[in-house]
Amino acid sequence: DIVTRHWAKYGRNYYCRWDFEGVDKVSATAMVDKMRSETASNTGKVIGKYTIATADDFTYVDPVDGSVAKKQGLRFLMADGSRIIFRLSGTAGSGATVRMYIEQYEPNILDTPVSEALEELVTVALGLCDIKSFCGTETPTVIT
Repeated sequence: DIVTRHWAKYGRNYYCRWDFEGVDKVSATAMVDKMRSETASNTGKVIGKYTIATADDFTYVDPVDGSVAKKQGLRFLMADGSRIIFRLSGTAGSGATVRMYIEQYEPNILDTPVSEALEELVTVALGLCDIKSFCGTETPTVIT
């Protein structure tokens, strides 16, 4: 199998996205604003086996026309290369959607189910955002 050989040679990136659809927009915005206000204090913080090397609010600069799009996602970049990203979408008429992206590289652990491989990092992410307090749930409507 091509993928298995690739992982054996280069390691594996585990990835998942949790969507919380239809949450209250005011509550979701308050949650994101709180995380945004804590980026400086979270940088350098140790949570379990993870150290947050950088916490920031991503700004995209288009390389072609130089246009700038601010507040494109809150990033928690770990010292080991793992990352947690939160994005808020509020364009739907039925509330807001919070997207939580989780990614972690494993050089040797290749055959673990994604949910198990990312379990500790997901727990860290849920603690950082405190979505249960703000939005009343930490159960996603969709996991991809």
